[in-house]
Amino acid sequence: MVHQSPSGARDLLPLDVAQKRWIEKRLRPVFAQWGYHRIITSTVERLDTLMAGGALEPSMVIQLEESEDETRLGLRPELTASIARAAVTRMAGDTYPQRLYYNANVFRSSGDSHGSQHEFYQAGVELLGAGGWLADAEIMLLTSDCLQSLGITQWKVILGSADLTASLLSPFPDKLREKVRDCIARIDRIGLENLSMSPTEKQRALFLFDLRGKPGDVLQQVASLKLDESQQTAVENLKSLIDLLHCSGFTPESLVLDLSLIQSLDYYTGIVFEVVSEGNSGPQILGQGGRYDQLLSLYHPQGETIPSIGFALNLDNLQELLRREGNLPKEIQPSDWLVVPVNLQAYAAAFARAQKLRQRETGDPIVRVEMELRQDLDPQAVRDYARRRAISQIAWVQDNGSIETEVVPT
Repeated sequence: MVHQSPSGARDLLPLDVAQKRWIEKRLRPVFAQWGYHRIITSTVERLDTLMAGGALEPSMVIQLEESEDETRLGLRPELTASIARAAVTRMAGDTYPQRLYYNANVFRSSGDSHGSQHEFYQAGVELLGAGGWLADAEIMLLTSDCLQSLGITQWKVILGSADLTASLLSPFPDKLREKVRDCIARIDRIGLENLSMSPTEKQRALFLFDLRGKPGDVLQQVASLKLDESQQTAVENLKSLIDLLHCSGFTPESLVLDLSLIQSLDYYTGIVFEVVSEGNSGPQILGQGGRYDQLLSLYHPQGETIPSIGFALNLDNLQELLRREGNLPKEIQPSDWLVVPVNLQAYAAAFARAQKLRQRETGDPIVRVEMELRQDLDPQAVRDYARRRAISQIAWVQDNGSIETEVVPT
């Protein structure tokens, strides 16, 4: 129907926008304080760019009709691939590390789920050209700062390691490995127990499935395995990262190590994490991120490897959480003045008066001024309108420029 938005789409009304802007206004200074600069990439990308070397399923992407040169296009389902592409092509001469942040909408296909949401809003950062656990720590501490800036206190981080988990799955035969990985990713213990495998394989699969809990306990469990050099290094890096986070304000309760954590995007190569709220309405994912050391090489003309890490905050989930807690604006900002010409000849003077009211010195608050454009209104109708819109003052303007002001009672 022409009067309805498409299935999966939605409109943001002024109060929705005001609440999102409230969140964004508090995140931007945090990004800036950590040295990050905003980047805006194209909403439409080549499909092969969005696929990130096969890390994303084509079914996730809302695809568009082919362009004139038959290039397949799609709407971005996330920002990391687009920023990686821009960084190695448009910013190739810049010095690393590059610290970039974004605030944008993304689009994801929901398959056959009728009415499911297709458009989402994110704010996040990408730290490009920085490897190692110290860069990992910066990203996680920055995430913590963002949540604090929003006044969110009840949250925890679920921390995993894509490379370590992948290596611990490596003893399984290829076909079985994918099934085990899928069950772990979906937290499907029953499905895992029903897989056809040897007793030794089942024991290892269930061991990996249960690798979550207090970081010290999980690391001790992993240390009981026979680890090769790369696995040992990954464990030591995790321990160093966790120790630094605990020294920097992460409480033992706010950090969970979960080596069964597997993200839906396959380009992660190091730590992965999710930020989960712990409100009364149940857990909700507020953000996610991780390290992707191979992704930029897919777009680099010479295939150069550039270690990188980032995170994205889910603004829709943040807005829902903050709204429930009563921390967001409950109404849009009303106008301060309603300027009313008393007759048609007074409009020139009225527009001049409205413009004068809007003028302000640098740093002064914005003065919101509405013009009454309807003619021959009864004065009481004007007052009723101002009261309904919570406008505090009316300026009645005569055609000779004289003005009578009136305070509107609440």
